[in-house]
Amino acid sequence: MSNVTPISASISHAQPDTVAAGGNLLLASLSTADLALLVPHLTPVSFAVGDFITRAGDPIDSLCFFEQGIAGILDSLEDDRRYAVGLIGAEGFIGWPLLLGDGRSPYDVTMRAEHGRALRIPADALLSAIAASPTLHRTLLRFVHIFMLQMSRTIVSSLAHPIERRMARWILLYHDRVQSDEICMTHEEFRLMLGVRRSSITDALHRLEEEQAIRGLRAKVVVRCRDKLLQLAGDTYGHPEQEYRRLIADGHAVDNGR
Repeated sequence: MSNVTPISASISHAQPDTVAAGGNLLLASLSTADLALLVPHLTPVSFAVGDFITRAGDPIDSLCFFEQGIAGILDSLEDDRRYAVGLIGAEGFIGWPLLLGDGRSPYDVTMRAEHGRALRIPADALLSAIAASPTLHRTLLRFVHIFMLQMSRTIVSSLAHPIERRMARWILLYHDRVQSDEICMTHEEFRLMLGVRRSSITDALHRLEEEQAIRGLRAKVVVRCRDKLLQLAGDTYGHPEQEYRRLIADGHAVDNGR
């Protein structure tokens, strides 16, 4: 699995005219014409760690294309226990249920791990843009498809794999979307992702340290060897990332509709 290209390195062909769109990789993949439909409506916003970007049931009146940071997608049970079902960073955007016909958010979305920056666009402006451009609509829907693949792999991993493999996968997903090898990941963060007791989290962290994949610090994880994490995660990581490259990062694939 060491040949898997992380999402953060998937797009290397961004053109000078995409600078106005900031550091979002999905925006950087768009044609000049499609990007021009969005840029006049994009407004920079920022979020602190722990901020709620949207709550379940809120109307989707705007969408955010992230430039930095991790948006954690959380689902809740009746007793208000929350669990992470997916992550979105600079490879995509939040508010995607609007493209599927739902005007309300089905999930809580919070800022995780580090300060976040995004480009916000009003919902009506985005809907007008996709109505004017089938290629823009298709690219955004392709991202939604890839995010669904990430969520499905999370489900399969939770059902089929031991905690240390699941943990290695989540650390890789964070590592793809943060700015360094040092990641703010507390036991509470791992509880959201793994749904297990604190003692089980501690044991799994120790096993990853024994493999010299990570170093655990107070409220932080330092990635020591990404290849080790890839080996530990195995087939729990990689497929959505490869599909992102095939469907979005390779511009000719988008143009030819493959």
